[in-house]
Amino acid sequence: MRIDFLGLEAFLYIAETGSFQQAALRLNLSQTALTHRMRKLEEGLGLQLLVRTTRRVSLTEAGMELLPKARRMMDELSQSLDTLREAGRRNQERLSIGCMPTLAETYLPGSLARFAKLYPDIQVAVLDRSAAEITQSVSRGDAIFGIALTSTTTWDTEPVILARDPFVLLCPADHRLAGGKSVSWADLEGEKLIRMGVGSGVRSLLDTSLGSRRESLRWHHEVLSMNSAIAFAAQGLGLAVVPRLVLGNGRVPPGMTYLPLVNPIVTRPLGIIRKRDFPLSSAGQALLDLIIRDLTEQFRNSGVIPSA
Repeated sequence: MRIDFLGLEAFLYIAETGSFQQAALRLNLSQTALTHRMRKLEEGLGLQLLVRTTRRVSLTEAGMELLPKARRMMDELSQSLDTLREAGRRNQERLSIGCMPTLAETYLPGSLARFAKLYPDIQVAVLDRSAAEITQSVSRGDAIFGIALTSTTTWDTEPVILARDPFVLLCPADHRLAGGKSVSWADLEGEKLIRMGVGSGVRSLLDTSLGSRRESLRWHHEVLSMNSAIAFAAQGLGLAVVPRLVLGNGRVPPGMTYLPLVNPIVTRPLGIIRKRDFPLSSAGQALLDLIIRDLTEQFRNSGVIPSA
């Protein structure tokens, strides 16, 4: 049986005020509409709950039995709605997004600063994790969207590619390979190289793109963060194979330079990871639109390949 909440509300107000007229005023209803609600409730129950005379309204025995139960039911419903309303208010005040650490450090702060001016009361939590972890966070609902490798999507997430970030070689400015405009992968044979460790999205992408060619290269060091790869290269531990965007915003160490890697050109797809059929709040959509606009502009000026 469907619960007639409107009828129960009408019943409670009439019982509390002892008057159809006063109950109608408090509910902002006409007496006709209030009477209709009570009639519908009584017909649904098959019981008479009120006795109405010209002077007063009184409860029948069934009405007296229903009154405490109806009060308790409506109080519990009101408390539940208040709890949900408060949770919704908190969600509107806090947005969680995922972002790969290298992008969070270099390209995201400006966007967040602009968003803070537009929405000063909304907190933004940034989950700076690996691409795979970001995708899982979006899938679980821990993040409303992520900025990551779009090749890490799952069945319930979808990508929006913003750019393709080419891999480059970070090496000393006086290295034998530093004089040209680019470096072929074949030129790296015999060189000590630094790459990302097993399990990273970058490592998987390189292994797939290079195929058997990777076996002829001398991978001397493996690291789990791009910052470590840059630091290792700066200390002369080897030449680092890193995505171009990692070296943005003045992150090339003194005395070092970088060159595009070609034959083949290997790129990593970067963009937004969204959960399928998951609507964003107005503030969440505004943050997403701002980040897409800013990243597209910054990527265009950073030597990456814009998405078609």
